[in-house]
Amino acid sequence: MANKSGFQDAPPDDRSELSPEQESAIRIVANNLHRLNESVVKAVEAGITVELMRTARYHNESGNWGDQLTPVIRPGK
Repeated sequence: MANKSGFQDAPPDDRSELSPEQESAIRIVANNLHRLNESVVKAVEAGITVELMRTARYHNESGNWGDQLTPVIRPGK
């Protein structure tokens, strides 16, 4: 189902088949993203513009991939 922005909602998340190692990796990513988002808010509140751009995509040999980001920082006016 499309929302007001025109994007499709993600399918339901079924984590019942994840290994403990995969669950741990997801928690680490989620925790780090939370800290990153807090840091972005602090930078913006300090008058800095922060844009996160995908600069690479990491692939393993099994068909899995993940985006890697680089911040583009612009000082405020």
